Amino acid sequence: MHVSGSAHGRRASATTVPDHRRGTAGMTRKTWIPIAAAATLVVAVGAALVAVRPWSATAPQASITSNATSTSAPDVDRSAAQLRSDFIDRYVRDGRVVRTDQGGDTVSEGQAYGLLVAYASDDRKTFGEVWSWTERHLLTDDHLLAWRWTPGAGVADDQSASDADLDAARALVLAGERWDDARYTEAGKTLAAAILDHETAETDLGTILLPGPWADREPYRYNASYASPAAFRVLERATGDRRWAALADGSRAATAAVLRASALPSDWSQVHADGAVDPMPASGDQGPVVYGWDAMRLPLRWAEACSAPDRALAGQLAPTLRRSTTLAAQLDLGGTAVTTDTSALAYAARAAAEQADGSSSAVTADLRRSDRTSATTRTYYGDAWAALGATMLTSDVLGGCAVGPRSDS
Repeated sequence: MHVSGSAHGRRASATTVPDHRRGTAGMTRKTWIPIAAAATLVVAVGAALVAVRPWSATAPQASITSNATSTSAPDVDRSAAQLRSDFIDRYVRDGRVVRTDQGGDTVSEGQAYGLLVAYASDDRKTFGEVWSWTERHLLTDDHLLAWRWTPGAGVADDQSASDADLDAARALVLAGERWDDARYTEAGKTLAAAILDHETAETDLGTILLPGPWADREPYRYNASYASPAAFRVLERATGDRRWAALADGSRAATAAVLRASALPSDWSQVHADGAVDPMPASGDQGPVVYGWDAMRLPLRWAEACSAPDRALAGQLAPTLRRSTTLAAQLDLGGTAVTTDTSALAYAARAAAEQADGSSSAVTADLRRSDRTSATTRTYYGDAWAALGATMLTSDVLGGCAVGPRSDS
């Protein structure tokens, strides 16, 4: 994702929320270098790091005003299917996934979530509408997806976000197979090839997934929550391209390096060509280094993996996250809350870490907390991940192995 959806799980009342897609602040490409800095970074380990911007360029907004709505806590215990249906009913309009709490715009990430949710629901009509809108409005000449679209103006940022591209490609090839529709299969394969061609880089860790083509300079801007072992596996099987296996190996090494640096992963990092990894602030300037809107997706991505070593990476977060029953939407890298806001994603993420760590009772409790938070604080991002989190952890419909066949390697 990106500068994409960042009013993610914010509570009621209008509030300014940092955009999470690329962590940019006024530019689409950056060169980052680690330097000793004073303590404006909220980080539990290591030296502070500051972003250096050698030039300026047009980029997405650095913040978005969220209009999340809050209601009293209902008695909720919705199934994954009900959460998906709620997301479609609330946010999908004629194939466009509308960020109703962020001004009514649309981002490629949201369209990809719409595809995954519709596919998991076996909702062929909605899937077709979402892909038709995406293909018509966001598909670029490079066969990637433009990140942001606004009513009246159309494409507001034509840079791509690899997490959205990856989720969309995964959904397309799965849909093509299930519904025997070659159009979806070919669209997914084309998008998959473009990801490998334009959104990857070689390092001593192996091949890594860049957040977008704009991040192609070393040290590489890196978001560990974009990598998805299940998606890599789905796309390798669909395309026969062994570069997906290389990307899976490199992503595993990069994620392991991120988790060696701190108890919790940071939203953003930088990866050097020699494989060194440093936590970084999400903004383009000096700012907090946190486990937040982005990083919380990491345990969900890795808990649904089909190999034991990959799932073990998700499980590493469990001891830190289980220290407190109540979770904030942002934690420092040692697990201390840095905001009073909460998020449905925070609980879905902990459920994933607990599942990977073998604690099934804790998984059920946290999925219920995610559901309750989603129901009481309505945001596009929180509702998307309440639905996707429950789906990933309770079924193998998206090609993952959280509850399905697994391998030991």
